[in-house]
Parts: sequence; C-alpha cells; structure tokens
Amino acid sequence: MAELDRIPTPHIEAKAGDFADLVLMPGDPLRAKYVAEHYFEDARLVTSVRNVLGYTGTYKGKRVSVMASGMGLPSIGIYSYELYKFYGVEKIVRIGSAGAINENCKIMDIVLAEGACTTSRWAEMYKLSGTYAPTATWDLLYKTYTTALDLGTKVHVGNVVSTDAFYDDDTSAMDGWKKMGVLCAEMETAGLYMNAARLGKKALGIFTISDEIYSGRELSAYDRQTAFTEMMVLALETHLRDK
Repeated sequence: MAELDRIPTPHIEAKAGDFADLVLMPGDPLRAKYVAEHYFEDARLVTSVRNVLGYTGTYKGKRVSVMASGMGLPSIGIYSYELYKFYGVEKIVRIGSAGAINENCKIMDIVLAEGACTTSRWAEMYKLSGTYAPTATWDLLYKTYTTALDLGTKVHVGNVVSTDAFYDDDTSAMDGWKKMGVLCAEMETAGLYMNAARLGKKALGIFTISDEIYSGRELSAYDRQTAFTEMMVLALETHLRDK
C-alpha cells in the first residue's frame, strides 16, 4: 500500500497513482525519455525533480512506467525506496548497462542478474549477523528468461557485481570476481534487490553489455542511451505476460 501522506516525496514530485505497478529503471534520464517516447502510448511526464525523469503510459494497452535511477547504490536506493514505500510500486526492473567480466559476455549481449554481489557496505544498515546475498525475484527472473526464449533473444543468466567505484585505483579489482564466475559489473542492482527484499516487493536487473573490461572495447554514450532496444523490448514483452 502507498503511504499517501508522504507524497510527494523529497525526490519525486508525482501524485498518488501516477506510477504503474511496474517501473522500468535505467540509470540515465535520457534513456528513460527514449523508452517513453519510442515504446509508450500516451506517455506522460510524472516527475522531473533534479532532471531525474519519470513517465507513465501504456505498452500494447498495458500500463507501465519508466524512471531513471541515477548512478550508484545510494541513488537507486533513494528512488526505489520511495517508489516501493510511498507510491505503491510492486515491481522494479532495472534496464541498465554493464561491463563484461566473463569472456563469454560480449558487447550488446543481454544479462539477467540472478544474484548481485557487491563491494558496497549497504547491507550493514540491516544489522544482520552474517553476509546477505541479494537475489532477483524468482518469478520475474523466470518470466523474463522464458520470454527471451520465445522472442529468440539470447541471454546470459548468473551473478553480477554492483561496485561502488567506477574508477578503481586497483587495476586488478575485477580479477577476483572473474575467477568466481561473475558475468559483469554495474553499480546499482544489489541495492535494488535489498530494498525489494526489505519492503516485500519484486525486483530484477537486466543489462546490456556496453563495454568489455578486459578487451577495452566499449560503446559510445549515445549508443548506451539509444541502442539497447532488445533489452527494452524484452522487459516490456515480459510485462505483458505478467499477471
């Protein structure tokens, strides 16, 4: 249930009921704008605080929202918490970019994050007696995987790592994650998964590989904004099947 007395929140200016049950969440506000303009019918801007854009519309007749998360666990932590807690959003699917660690993951490949390791100390706020393992919501992961099979979209499924640092002084920082079979690195999903678990909501991270950490190959900023159409369609088509 939404907590209507807390709306608008400090970071979202939308009114109660402005968001759909599902919010797609790219990091980049311009990617959110791209999704709304190219895939939504009757797209409406519902929030733009700090230029973090959020839209609601319909996709093939089904209501859906998209909103940027910004970069890093603290940023997605704020926005996902407010959406889950105060706006009554039930599902958030992160549609982001990631850097490939595993040699089988190549530029423009799609990864579904079954689990999200992290270098962040985010879980310490929960005062747990051990190490928490953030994981995707199983039914979202399963439905997205089966939708990918039906669409003929190749996906990798496995562990990712959500890092705090984009520029790491340790040039070998990814070596340990690579030897443990982690597929790619990004900066948000572990925080999203922990918020979802704490609040009894659903979450999934879907990524398009934008760069290969070990080979040095990478996409341009413009491509990261506009070229991830296969991932966007996968998330939206899964939403149509989700009851």
